Amino acid sequence: MKKAIFPGSFDPITLGHFDIIKRGVSLFDEIVVAIGVNAEKKYMFSLEERKKFIEEAFKDEPKVRVISYEGLTIDLCKKENADFILRGLRNPADFEFEKAIAHTNRRLSKIETVFLLTASKTSYISSSIVRDVIRNGGDYTVLVPDSVKVN
Repeated sequence: MKKAIFPGSFDPITLGHFDIIKRGVSLFDEIVVAIGVNAEKKYMFSLEERKKFIEEAFKDEPKVRVISYEGLTIDLCKKENADFILRGLRNPADFEFEKAIAHTNRRLSKIETVFLLTASKTSYISSSIVRDVIRNGGDYTVLVPDSVKVN
């Protein structure tokens, strides 16, 4: 069974994340969307909200499961029996950053990182841009799955 971990903070999930997960489903038997918890980071959405947004977006996709975790992603991979980490790349800066992490992860374990390029129609979207749009009262709904609701 080919299982991939798709780690991130997903604060909130964007259409870019959604696209990577949907395309990853055809490559893997299971994708575990792993919401990383960092006590030092200030999130706009609670862990429960972020989890709910993702679960709702993929409620009809049995190959997608959502969990939260702390610590190293490679430790989570071992715990989950996953041989792959799935990551999306938007631009060259993402590639350089993600390449260093992938090399480190492979050095520390046998985990391979699989990169998918984001679709051109979503490559400009980031969670930080979405949060900025929300904070300033803009129409965030064109940047996120329908499951993301701001109170």
